[in-house]
Amino acid sequence: MRSMYGTRVVVLGAGIVGAACARELALAGGFQVTVVDRGGAAEATTAHGEGNVLVSDKGPGPELRLAQLSRRLWPEALAAIADGPSGSAQAVRAVRAVRAVEWDPKGGIVVATTEAGAEGLRRFAADQRAAGVRAEPLDAAALAAAEPHVTRDHTAALHYPEDAQVQPAAAAAALLGDALAHGATLRTHCEVLGARTRGGRLTAVRTTEGDLAADLFINAAGPWSGRLADRLGALVDVRPRRGDILVTAPLPPTVFHKVYDADYVGAVGSSAEDLQTSAVVEATRGGSVLLGSSRRRTGFDDRLRPEVLSAIAAKALRLFPGLAGVPVTRAYGGFRPYVPDHLPVIGADPRLSGLWHATGHEGAGIGLSLGTARLLRDLVRGAEPEIDPAPFRVDRPAVLGAPAPTEESA
Repeated sequence: MRSMYGTRVVVLGAGIVGAACARELALAGGFQVTVVDRGGAAEATTAHGEGNVLVSDKGPGPELRLAQLSRRLWPEALAAIADGPSGSAQAVRAVRAVRAVEWDPKGGIVVATTEAGAEGLRRFAADQRAAGVRAEPLDAAALAAAEPHVTRDHTAALHYPEDAQVQPAAAAAALLGDALAHGATLRTHCEVLGARTRGGRLTAVRTTEGDLAADLFINAAGPWSGRLADRLGALVDVRPRRGDILVTAPLPPTVFHKVYDADYVGAVGSSAEDLQTSAVVEATRGGSVLLGSSRRRTGFDDRLRPEVLSAIAAKALRLFPGLAGVPVTRAYGGFRPYVPDHLPVIGADPRLSGLWHATGHEGAGIGLSLGTARLLRDLVRGAEPEIDPAPFRVDRPAVLGAPAPTEESA
C-alpha cells in the first residue's frame, strides 16, 4: 500500500551505497525514503576504505560499465549538491559538505615490475581501450616526471587519467545529507531483527525500535547483507572479505597519483581464501600516504594481523623505496561485501516481493555507488536503465548458490 506521500521505501544500510540509493530516490520524487542503520551513518565499511573511484582495475564487462557510469555521475552529483538552494543555511552546509568530500580526479598509474607483468598489463589495457577506457603508456621519462619517487625498476607503466579519489565517509555524508534535504529521514542505532510478510510480500521489518512498514525495502548492508537477507527470509551469498591499510605520518609531496602494481588487478579478481596482497600507494590531502592492499577471507574477525601489515609494507616499498624509514602512524581494516563471481547484486529479489538488493561491491563500493543507485532507481521506477542490469540480477547462481556465513561462523 502506498501512503499519501508516495511509495514508502526503507533503505537498510547508511553506508555509501545506501546513501546514494536514498539520494537518487529522494530526488526522483514520488518516494518517501527512510534510511535505517544498526550503527551510525557511514561508520562501518565506508569509513574503512581508501575512497577510490576507479576504472583502471576493471576489465571489459558489466562492472566496468557500472564504473564508467559512476565515474561520470560523481562530479555531476557533487556539483548538484553544491548548487543547492542559494542564500540559506542549508546551502552553506551543502557547500561545506562537498568541500569535505575532497574530490580529486588525480588519475592512476599502474606499474609492472616484471616482464610477465608488463605483457599482461599491455593486453589488459588494450582490452580496456576497446571498451572506452583511457589508458596511456608511459615511458621511463614520463613515469619519472609523473611520479619522481616511484621505483626505476619497472618494465611497463600506464596512466589512467579517469581514476579519482574521495574522502569516503565525507562522500557518504554529502550524499546522505542531500537525501535528507530532499525529504528522506534517517534512523540510526536501529537493528533489523526479522520480517513481517503477507501473501509472499515483505510488508515490514521488525527492528529494535519496533516494526517499520514500507512498500519497498533495499538491502544495502554491505558485508552484513547476507546475514540481513537471511533474517528477512531470502538469503543471498554475500560474505565479508577483509582489507587492511597502513597510514604514514604526513610527508612533503611524495605520491601524486594512485599508484599500484599490476598484480593488484589479479588480487581484486581472486576468489582465494588465503591472503592476497599487492602494492597500492596514494596520498591524501593532508599529506599522509595510504599503503595497501590486502584481501583475505576471515569472516568478521576484525583483528589486525602483523604479518599482513608487514606484507603490505614490503610490497609498497617495492614501488616506492624512499618510503623506508617513514613512520607509520596507524593501521586500519574493514570488511568488504564479497560475492563469488565478483559482481554486485542489484535488483529485486524474485523470492520475496518488496525486497530489493544493492550490495556485493567488495572493495569498489565508493566508486560504484552512484551508478548502482541510478540503476536501482530506474529499475524501481520501471524505466529503461542506461546499462544492462541483467548481470547484476539476484537470481544468478553465485548469489543464490551457497549460504552466506553467520557472524559466529564467518
